[in-house]
Amino acid sequence: MTDRVFNVLFLCTGNSARSILAEVLIDRWGRGQFKGYSAGSFPKGAVHPLTFELLERLRLPTGGLRSKSWDEFARPDAPVLDFVFTVCDQAVGEICPVWPGNPITAHWGVPDPAAVEGSEEHRRQAFRDACRQLEARIKLFTALPMDKLDRLALKRRADQIGRSIEHEKT
Repeated sequence: MTDRVFNVLFLCTGNSARSILAEVLIDRWGRGQFKGYSAGSFPKGAVHPLTFELLERLRLPTGGLRSKSWDEFARPDAPVLDFVFTVCDQAVGEICPVWPGNPITAHWGVPDPAAVEGSEEHRRQAFRDACRQLEARIKLFTALPMDKLDRLALKRRADQIGRSIEHEKT
């Protein structure tokens, strides 16, 4: 295990649910080796209330979470990013800013729980499902031997993690 902390940015269009969940989950499962961030191409401006509700139910920290633009991470004073993962299908096709540090990128698409309609319980279940899918990917990712894999191997593994959970959903 390396002493280095890896900066990971999770992107989604609205930055109100999936990317926020991933930001918190990587901090939890990364055990100090990863620092999570999140942003959106067209941020909603507020974190979805069911995101907060789920994180609080899981006893995960919510302080400082906010919906923000990905432009914040393209500035010269932004953290140097090691990894950038898109977690929604809309963000994967968008033209991203140039990220400082030339991070490794991958797509880890998860259905949007904020778009689910129906009963309150049905909507809550969608958030739990999204959280479970993100957590599974993040656990696989944070278990990788970062100090033993080169850049190309890390890219392949990150891509594989995104695809492996995709198959579980179908």
